[in-house]
Amino acid sequence: MATTAVDTTKPRAQEVKPPRRPPRRGISDTLRAYFLNAPAMIVIGVLVAYPIGYSFWLSLHKYNLKLPALERFVWFGNYLSLVTDPEFLTSLKVTVGFVVVVLGLTVLMGTALALVLNETFVGRGLLRSLVLLPWAMPGVVNGLMWRTIFDAKTGPLNGLLYQLGFIDSYQAFLTSPTGAFLITAVAQVWNTLPFTVIILLAGLSTIPGELYDAAKVDRAGVFQRFRQVTLPWLLHPLLIVLILETMNAFRAFDTIYVLTGGGPGDATNVIAVLNVRTVLTYTDFGLGSAYSWVITLVTLVISIGYISVLYKKGSIEI
Repeated sequence: MATTAVDTTKPRAQEVKPPRRPPRRGISDTLRAYFLNAPAMIVIGVLVAYPIGYSFWLSLHKYNLKLPALERFVWFGNYLSLVTDPEFLTSLKVTVGFVVVVLGLTVLMGTALALVLNETFVGRGLLRSLVLLPWAMPGVVNGLMWRTIFDAKTGPLNGLLYQLGFIDSYQAFLTSPTGAFLITAVAQVWNTLPFTVIILLAGLSTIPGELYDAAKVDRAGVFQRFRQVTLPWLLHPLLIVLILETMNAFRAFDTIYVLTGGGPGDATNVIAVLNVRTVLTYTDFGLGSAYSWVITLVTLVISIGYISVLYKKGSIEI
């Protein structure tokens, strides 16, 4: 008869290791972080914060270099004077119209170009590279180029239209208020359009292809796919485009100044041109600083409006 061996040895007690203590993050780490970032913060404060603060301080003064004896603190007098200043109100009206036209053309043309460049075709890489060229051109050079194109005596556009028989004589396009306004808007769009295309093209590249396949299975047309799939994914890139392009349009100066100088009349006399003329020509630094802060506040309010409308559609990934 077989016997069964019984193991009478006691089981070993399981060794209990003490829990690891989390790394100590005391006040020394915080102080070290502030100490390491202090040089950069000082440089930023000197180069950015101080000029901004000083410009606001100047906007609260009656300060004209031609009349230094009349300098005085007027609180918000410069801002209140803008409400009844017909030149400022006209400039504000022109600026708002300029921003609306530039922003509308930029978004529509930028979206169309991004959709085209997102497709696969021969020469797509070359075309993507060529789209960046206008963005690399400085605003002054951009203004000189467009002024040469529309020159009333030697402009290539006049020569082309005359050779084709569309006009009987050379036309002075920039002497017409409507023509000058539209030409400056087109020049601004041409210079800033590549940035919009890049942002929207990056947004299009993140859209999963399965969504388009599912839409095609459901027999969705081109416009339905754009409205149901593409547009929701482009809301956040469009938010970035709207904010930055609005700021660029409100601050547009170099292209307009070189192209038309703010004329003819007040047709292209945007706030930025009026601001520079007030400071450099009339040497009124107090009123000029108030103009700058008005531009800043207007763009800030518009940016908050963009965010409040589009941010609710989803989270913004940075």
